[in-house]
Amino acid sequence: MKYISLLYLLLLSTLRGTAQVSPTADSLAQAGADNPENSLLWEISGRDLSEPSYLYGTIHKIGIDDIFLTTAPEKAFDRSERVAFEIDLKEMNNLGTMLSLIGSSMMDGGTRLRDLLSEEDYKMVDAHFQKVGMPLMLFERVKPMFLSAMSAGEGGGLQSGKVKSYEMEFMKMAETDQLETAGLETIEYQMSIFDSIPYPVQAEMLVESIRSEENTDSDQFAEMVRLYKAQDLEGMQAMFEDEEGGLGEYEDVMLNNRNRNWIPVMEKMMREKVTFFAVGAGHLGGDAGVVALLRAEGYTLRPLREWPEE
Repeated sequence: MKYISLLYLLLLSTLRGTAQVSPTADSLAQAGADNPENSLLWEISGRDLSEPSYLYGTIHKIGIDDIFLTTAPEKAFDRSERVAFEIDLKEMNNLGTMLSLIGSSMMDGGTRLRDLLSEEDYKMVDAHFQKVGMPLMLFERVKPMFLSAMSAGEGGGLQSGKVKSYEMEFMKMAETDQLETAGLETIEYQMSIFDSIPYPVQAEMLVESIRSEENTDSDQFAEMVRLYKAQDLEGMQAMFEDEEGGLGEYEDVMLNNRNRNWIPVMEKMMREKVTFFAVGAGHLGGDAGVVALLRAEGYTLRPLREWPEE
């Protein structure tokens, strides 16, 4: 799920919709509260910061009936002067940026998608693209991980209206409040990640992403959403690690290296102004997660399941 979440960012600027805030959001925040480290929202203070900044773990796709915001992130958002995502979503509205991705989206050596998949999997992928109105024959040479982003349409896709994205909701809130937005990495860097993974592995990821799109009611997806709503970072981390069994050596390039790269960028942003960081929840937990890495740099990370009384 973590590598799929990276790719969903490529589509966010084309999506529209209204934020859905659950009336039971604050009661949901109490679930799994036995471990104080289980929190989606973290206050970052200490070292040379004059004011705290905030870190929030998102889920890049969630059912429209499940999306929620508690009082705590809303208050943290109100105190912030800038919102930083994994990439600056405004980049996706830049025609020049999008055109620059065309060349880097193609596979080298004349490789075609049908060369990478079994006949059965190719037929499944072809049927999915036909369903979303994009004949696969036009994209035979596009890198499979890029196709994973393009494939989100029907079923559980964000554009279907059945699924929402926290990034897009935060983006709309930033536009309403006229807040500056920023990114911890560039689209070009994310595209370079694609080249670190062999085409056959990318093709396997494409097949899994489409199956995930078409089976959002699956037990696996439901369990991920349950853990997220309970703010159970430990449970999500364990689930992600189980899913990563087939990724092996690619965990560093897809997750850990990016976490490490973000730390100096976050430090610079926090010194400049109060920043609300919204990144995938899978990046927060574990020894190589953003929370642990910031603590190792001497910052104080305080979980905020509830907003402290003033």
